[in-house]
Amino acid sequence: MHITSSRLDLVDALRGVALVSIMLLHNIEHFDLSFVPPGAPAWLATLDGWIWDSAFFLFGGKSYAIFAMLFGVTFWLQFNRRNAQGLDFRPRFAWRMLLLFAFGMVNSLFYHGDILSMYAVLALALLPVARLRDGAVFAIACLLLLQPHLLFDILAALPDPQRTLPDPASWAYFGRANDYMANGSLAQVAAGNLLNGKPGVLLWSWENGRLFSIPALFMLGMLAARRGLFEATPANRRFWGRVLLGAGAAFAVLFAARSGLAGPGRNTALWRPLATLLASWANFAFMLVLVAAIARLSCRPFGARLLAAFRPLGRMSLTSYVAQSLAGTALYYGWGLGLYSATGASACLLLGVLLAVLQSVFSAWWLRRYAQGPLESLWHRLTWLGAGRRAAGMTTAVEGAKP
Repeated sequence: MHITSSRLDLVDALRGVALVSIMLLHNIEHFDLSFVPPGAPAWLATLDGWIWDSAFFLFGGKSYAIFAMLFGVTFWLQFNRRNAQGLDFRPRFAWRMLLLFAFGMVNSLFYHGDILSMYAVLALALLPVARLRDGAVFAIACLLLLQPHLLFDILAALPDPQRTLPDPASWAYFGRANDYMANGSLAQVAAGNLLNGKPGVLLWSWENGRLFSIPALFMLGMLAARRGLFEATPANRRFWGRVLLGAGAAFAVLFAARSGLAGPGRNTALWRPLATLLASWANFAFMLVLVAAIARLSCRPFGARLLAAFRPLGRMSLTSYVAQSLAGTALYYGWGLGLYSATGASACLLLGVLLAVLQSVFSAWWLRRYAQGPLESLWHRLTWLGAGRRAAGMTTAVEGAKP
């Protein structure tokens, strides 16, 4: 498969958009430090609520999904390039994921919601399916997206659907996290993140179906790359147009069904898994709407120019993601500036936009001088340690500095 720059341009732009939206969400929630500053005037409190609801409606549960799907795209581009040389990329990919896990654990010292370490483990699900036919991979992905554990919980609840459930187990972990995030030193935050935050995030990911949906999204991204769906062709424009319409209709139905469950009974045995299942499917549908809309936008001159601003971030996604955690926690946590106590969603949105602009400018500046971002370059060198220059050089073009 020949890898064209236009294909990588759209992938880079999508990844950059996902990174910016992740940045905005993390900022308005103070990087998981839950606090609402008291004493805000009524108009500001109303604006904060509107911004919070709008941001999570647009990006909550969707940005990570775009990121995960594109992870699968990059895997296939690397795997296919090596396969064309008669080599098996999978052992090297396993080592690459071990390195990504290490990056993620360092990032977790600052921000317990780190996604890199989770991706590194769940990406191993790509190894046994990499050589399967498209139909088999698609069937496995669909099975995972059905959220088997939630379906089991729904069936188990049918004999007594009104049985009251305790609070989700992850809540206790997040409740404890607030104290050390707000009042602890950097060392206390790091210890709390590893011993309390990471178990809480894993539990939350299980409770909300992320541990099934992430590998499914990896596989769907791999299939999209196999089919060349990110190339700028008339056939692909029509494909994304159909996806936009179909996913939009599916989202409307699922969102209406999920909204219809609002009200009392949210801690009952049937309500909770059913609402979580519908939310998972609705988020997946809306993620497809966003990807399809961006793919269609990229076909227009104005859209292509607009998306070009996001590509440097996408090419430096590992560096950009880790930098978000460092900058954000330094701004909001008690060991840093402690801005959590004085900023609502409106101020945090402005800070998030400012940080995203600074990251974009820095990424563009760096990439004019170097082929890869600083962490991407380190990751690449460590990935191909002992493989020789020729083997390492084979994948530089398709890595695109992406996790």
